[in-house]
Amino acid sequence: MAARHLSQWDCVELAQQLVADKVVDSISPQSVRRILMDHRLKPWRHHLWLSPKVPRDAAFRDAVLNLSDLYSRALSPNEVVLCVDEKTNLQPRTRKAKTLPPAPGIPLRVESEYERKGALHLFAAFDTRTGQVYHTTGERKRQIAFITLLEKLECEIDPSVTAVHIVLDNLRMHKGKLVRAPPAWLSKHPRFQFHHPPVHCSWMNQVEQWFSILQRKRLGIANFADKKELADRLDAFVQQWNCRAHGFRWSRKSFDKVLAECEKNMAAAA
Repeated sequence: MAARHLSQWDCVELAQQLVADKVVDSISPQSVRRILMDHRLKPWRHHLWLSPKVPRDAAFRDAVLNLSDLYSRALSPNEVVLCVDEKTNLQPRTRKAKTLPPAPGIPLRVESEYERKGALHLFAAFDTRTGQVYHTTGERKRQIAFITLLEKLECEIDPSVTAVHIVLDNLRMHKGKLVRAPPAWLSKHPRFQFHHPPVHCSWMNQVEQWFSILQRKRLGIANFADKKELADRLDAFVQQWNCRAHGFRWSRKSFDKVLAECEKNMAAAA
């Protein structure tokens, strides 16, 4: 089927092609489906995947074990675990006509044309146990903007918390000279400890779950007058979230699956 005109096939198309190729005189889509199901094949479906750029070795296993421990163990009173990341290029997208409210039998109507008014970046930290979110917004995605979020955490997290575990990806902005190299920010704030998931394992960062809620509840329809209004609406969403904040239920189960595959790869390589 490699030279055919379709990238994905359904049962109707497969039945038609089998007849055209004279493989059979006639066959129904239902028969094609039964044959495919017998072989556990679903050519009309697909999933994206990313081949690993980092070997599933002892270092990978240690990083996964560390995150599993941070998410599942009981924390001491002097510890918090925060998941940090950025949601970038949030655009106001000011609509060229007024949004019309829903009416009986008529859904909310949003003008499809909009004006671009620049973009904002949202920097957020999600507390894995309480669900509380700390955030800042900025017009540029740079180390200094990331440090602004860290300064907010330093001010708002009680001094009695002496171990602030930060889970964040391997982005260069998170490892730059202003952040790490002495006398940079981390060296002046020793209670902050960075933990990096393996490359291409963003699902291990819990703030991504919160970003999906934000996208669905607040950003699904983008229609803001300008960047200031967008920033104000983001602030309001976070404040409302924090009034009813809750953590997500993470256990060792998902990590155990990853570790089992890692052990298999390590055994095969030995």
